Amino acid sequence: MLRFLTAGESHGPSLSVIVEGLPAGLAIGVEEIADELARRRLGYGRGPRMRFERDELRLIGGVRHGRTLGSPVAVEILNSEWPKWEQEMSAAPGTPAQKQTKPRPGHADLAGMQKYNFDDARDVLERASARETAARVVAGALAKALLSSIGVAIVSHVTRIGEVATPSDRRPLPGDLETVDDNEVRCFDPESAAAMVLEIKAAAKVGDSLGGVVEVIAYGVPVGLGSHVHWDRKLDGLLAGALMSIHAVKAVEIGDGFAQAARRGSVAHDAIAVDDSFDQGGGFIRRSDHAGGTEGGISSGAPIIARVAMKPLSTLNRPVLETVDVVTRETAVSFKERTDVTAVPALGVVTEAMMALVLANEALRKFGGDSVEEFTRNHASYIENLGSTSSAARPE
Repeated sequence: MLRFLTAGESHGPSLSVIVEGLPAGLAIGVEEIADELARRRLGYGRGPRMRFERDELRLIGGVRHGRTLGSPVAVEILNSEWPKWEQEMSAAPGTPAQKQTKPRPGHADLAGMQKYNFDDARDVLERASARETAARVVAGALAKALLSSIGVAIVSHVTRIGEVATPSDRRPLPGDLETVDDNEVRCFDPESAAAMVLEIKAAAKVGDSLGGVVEVIAYGVPVGLGSHVHWDRKLDGLLAGALMSIHAVKAVEIGDGFAQAARRGSVAHDAIAVDDSFDQGGGFIRRSDHAGGTEGGISSGAPIIARVAMKPLSTLNRPVLETVDVVTRETAVSFKERTDVTAVPALGVVTEAMMALVLANEALRKFGGDSVEEFTRNHASYIENLGSTSSAARPE
């Protein structure tokens, strides 16, 4: 089983992540992880913090001479702004200089204060901040490295920001990831991207924020990951839960999702055909991919496709959201933290990480192996046997 645990606060000295279950012999280094974190900072509409963050990394366990040892991998992401926050976020006994008592609507502030009996929203917001996703991206980089050893690649792109949505149904392939990242809003359609930039500028001018939608696609996933036998083994359920757990995400759909509800069964399902060259599906293909690469909670061999919707960010550059002061109980305007106009381009990178972690876990469950060599050998044997058994099932 592959699992990970993150710790740390947004303005604390560092974030840390421990990833357990990686097989031994996986080639990984600080540079590869740092490259993924740099992608998380991409996107027009990001705030000034993205210029300050440099994500200095320390690999502090589980890796020797560039390869995993089979023990838990521990990584620390140092906070370059820590000196500014050392007193306010000190772990030593003391009193904060200023309590945040005007919670922001749409954020975890008030519900967290009530749940944990806090009188300072900072006790909640520091951990509820999307800064935590940096640690997830680190874990996802390790999962991606493992998946690449069996030919799985994951790419994301932005399909909507605010009211601007791309009309194109073209999806980027793994080789297009650099092109997507080079676009300032990570949109694969240049005309839509230009309109999205204008949408962001308009929102920024009035101090507002924007949400949007990203699509994340996994290519090369073999048939057979996940299971139909229990509710908590279904691959689409695992993916939906992981993607929904990302900060500010309010909806997830697999494949055509909600659009399927309006179709008749005669056109909604993916016809099955034979293609002996298609190894990942044992010689069987789907003529379409309305189901998003899963059937009955099991990967079908087709690309796995999910769309993820993010709400507008709760902190505005022009605070206009009505709230109350939890101490005086008087009407007030919510406090302001440094914020982005939109973080939708960065969301795509985080969805890649979460999808990679789910798929890597299910691949390890399916193929096993204490070393990458054993893992890849088991995968190759499965694919070879899948093709032979599928061929045997077909008449001459």
